[in-house]
Amino acid sequence: MRVPLIRPAVLLAALAALVPAVALAQGGDRGRGGVVRGAVRDTRGAPIRGAVVGVPGTTLYAVTDAAGRYRLAPVSAREVRVRAAAIGYAPATLTVSLASPPADSTTADFALEPSPLELTPLDVVSTKVPRFGDRAATSVAQVTEKDLDRRAVNTVDEAIDKAGGVQVLNGQINIRGSTGYVQGLNSRVLLLVDGVPMNQGDRGGINWDLVPVDQIERVDILKGAGSSLYGSAALGGVVNLTTRDVPVGAHGRLRVTGGVFADPPHAEWRFRDKTGLQGGVDVSGSYGTEVAGARFAVGERHSDGYREQDARDHWQTAGKGRWQASPRTRVDVSGAWAVDRYQVPLRWCVQSNCDNRGQAYQPFKIDQDERGARTDSRKGYLSAQVRTVASERMAWQARASWLRTHFTDYRRTSSEYAEANRWGAEARAEVHPDSTRAVLVGGEATLSDVTSDIFGTHSQSESAAYGESDQAIGAARLTAGARLDLLAVDGGSLSAVLSPRVGFTLPAAGGTLRASVGRGFRAPTMAERFVHTVALGFEVVPNPNLRPEVAWSAELGHTTPVLRALRVDAALFWTEARDLIEPALVVDTAPKIQLQNVTRARILGLDATVLAAPIPDRLTGMLTYTYLYARRLAQGGTPEEPLAFRPKHLLTLSATYAPGGGALDVGGDFRYVSRPERIELEGFVDERRVAVKVLDLSAGWTHGPLEIRLLVVNALNYIYNLVPETLAPVRTVSVTAVWSY
Repeated sequence: MRVPLIRPAVLLAALAALVPAVALAQGGDRGRGGVVRGAVRDTRGAPIRGAVVGVPGTTLYAVTDAAGRYRLAPVSAREVRVRAAAIGYAPATLTVSLASPPADSTTADFALEPSPLELTPLDVVSTKVPRFGDRAATSVAQVTEKDLDRRAVNTVDEAIDKAGGVQVLNGQINIRGSTGYVQGLNSRVLLLVDGVPMNQGDRGGINWDLVPVDQIERVDILKGAGSSLYGSAALGGVVNLTTRDVPVGAHGRLRVTGGVFADPPHAEWRFRDKTGLQGGVDVSGSYGTEVAGARFAVGERHSDGYREQDARDHWQTAGKGRWQASPRTRVDVSGAWAVDRYQVPLRWCVQSNCDNRGQAYQPFKIDQDERGARTDSRKGYLSAQVRTVASERMAWQARASWLRTHFTDYRRTSSEYAEANRWGAEARAEVHPDSTRAVLVGGEATLSDVTSDIFGTHSQSESAAYGESDQAIGAARLTAGARLDLLAVDGGSLSAVLSPRVGFTLPAAGGTLRASVGRGFRAPTMAERFVHTVALGFEVVPNPNLRPEVAWSAELGHTTPVLRALRVDAALFWTEARDLIEPALVVDTAPKIQLQNVTRARILGLDATVLAAPIPDRLTGMLTYTYLYARRLAQGGTPEEPLAFRPKHLLTLSATYAPGGGALDVGGDFRYVSRPERIELEGFVDERRVAVKVLDLSAGWTHGPLEIRLLVVNALNYIYNLVPETLAPVRTVSVTAVWSY
């Protein structure tokens, strides 16, 4: 049957107006309610930013701003228990009283004791219900604001590449082996910005520099299938970027960075006579009151690159606004726009394709057939969200979003372009019947379109309904939910995908035992269905008959403290997938590449993280290790073989030492990735690949509003590649200075 395509933004316009009205009507007979406000500080009196304060088992929660301030409303009870928690601090609880009737305000200030092994207090990404103090049934990792600052990164993927079980291959994220490498045509991981989906409308990939990294407060990573709440693209996991809130008062921030690239380790590989440089500037300013606030940011970066034909220029602007429309209703609006113009070193030079100086290959030089290759990429988004707290037991939320991407690839003999839009809308209700139960129901709609000379002109619509219930049964918590997605391409017939999920957590052996099983899926992108281009010298032909990828994913994990100085988190995971989409070589009159469904695949392994604090206020460390067994299963005479680009071993070691109260700190990260057993198109591309052994070093100094950080990436200048014929970054030394007001 035909499916009418209604722009979700139009649908949400009605929802955004209706939701607050309905919520206020339901909560109106309870009066305006009282307000609990205050500040969260450490034992030295310093404000704690990003602490979560709330009333457990209700819809009431808040996140502290740069001054450690928070505000909870509406509070109808005369006496409530308020809890405050933050990463690296022991949680605290206060009982506060409000006057009768509950229309007054009261103050509750917290002083949190340092506890370096304390885990994230807020879990939104695995449940969509903001609650803290309870562990998730599925593994969740977090990259904190301190991590982002310490690593002085320019894009988010540089930071999450150090998280356990996560690897980034030339911009494509691989969580627990979910994704190989298909040169930007898809992602089996969903990107969210403040809970809003941001995967590209045409290719389904991720623009990691869509949001300025200086505006990001933390990154939450869900490991495992998340389709029961998020639908397509959440087959392997979800990454949520939380941007900084607009604080009360006038604030400014200036970030300046500059660095140099190392020269090739051998004179025979030299490709230029000067040192490669990089640098950038980010400026932001904000002003806010308790009622409203806004922030605006601009930035620019330039890089000479570390390879031949590798220069890049990046410009960005971003803004965010908040409005407390009433004590019950808050509206948030945000957006960003970025422009990239960069040269493209598509593949390194093999013998006879450049001045190879007697070498078998030149990893720093490019194939002469690729000279002049460059890309102009532009992307931006707008989103609006409204949340109404009808009462302590019920809240409504709605959002609308628009994501636009545009790129033009210029080659010596041709150019390719694509313009795509992704319109999205969602509305959901969060209900807490009592302090032991939470129920979430919602609906979502998405419309994507593309106009391109390599993808054609097409559209794809998705609509869904979902629900989830979380119930405490004694000391255990049980979570169960499902989502139904309906998909249509070019207004054609519908295909339906059901994604259930169930999980539980249970205190055990001094820690928390967790288990979950769920179904994930990813709809083929329009780029995968209709792409017609040339890659690696092969013609890439379309396959409009691609089917959605589906997978059952399960895990069993346990988190426990050990001897007060260690915290161990380990999980066994298992994924049974079918119809995974991978590039295949087909033989017609000449060999061609076509994206096809691999019938069956099996991915299983162990994911472990050890947090250590031998000197709690000075020395902390972390070890993460992932063992991966990823196989394409035998069928129809095709033998079983490893899935491409899935390394068997991932190991990260990191440590930070901050003597003398934290004004100075030094740290390091070591990353080991075993050599992949198999790559795609082996035999047709350069097969050279080695294990990854990369050491990063950092040092920082903070004095009042000024922070200066030195970062040495790939300190040993180890030469390696993650994908065929593409050199990975060499040693880079950079200095970053941040001034905050």
